[in-house]
Amino acid sequence: MKFNDMLKKKKKENTDTTENMNTAEQENLNENGQEQAQPETTEATTAEVVSAEDKLKEELAQANDKYLRLYAEFDNFRRRTIKERAEARETEGKELLVALLPVLDDFERAQRSMENAVDVAPVKEGVTLIQNKLKNILGQKGLKEMTAIGEPFDADLHEAITNIPAPTDDLKGKVMDEMEKGYYLKDRVIRFAKVIVGA
Repeated sequence: MKFNDMLKKKKKENTDTTENMNTAEQENLNENGQEQAQPETTEATTAEVVSAEDKLKEELAQANDKYLRLYAEFDNFRRRTIKERAEARETEGKELLVALLPVLDDFERAQRSMENAVDVAPVKEGVTLIQNKLKNILGQKGLKEMTAIGEPFDADLHEAITNIPAPTDDLKGKVMDEMEKGYYLKDRVIRFAKVIVGA
């Protein structure tokens, strides 16, 4: 019985020793494996960092390219706009001037006919026709005459030159006479009427 106990004890010790050896070997293998795995992980991490860095550099290059293109487009737009504005300023009155050229031609014809005219009535009639033509052309461009005589004085529309005594009480504070007509251009005052006001 003692022998059997000793045999069992010996087997148990051998088993424990083998297990301890296996555990130690396994730990050594694990440590070696981890050491070998670590360089692979480090290499993989470095590769990831390098690829992420390259990707960021590429994105930055694309963003810079887009910025430069946008800046160039804006600069071209700005230059084109400045050029167009300058051209528009140079020719802004062209349409009106072209419309007034026939009136100028009419005045030249009237002047030639006045040199040989004996009767004043036809000359007067010709000048009236030219004036009406001029008013029609300016009216088509948005110019309107201001009616001031008999209207109450309005500082937003009229410029009072002087006051005269009003013949009746109902004309006090109203426009009695007009020295220069006032004009609207599309409902905006472009020239105030110079008027004489009743006091």
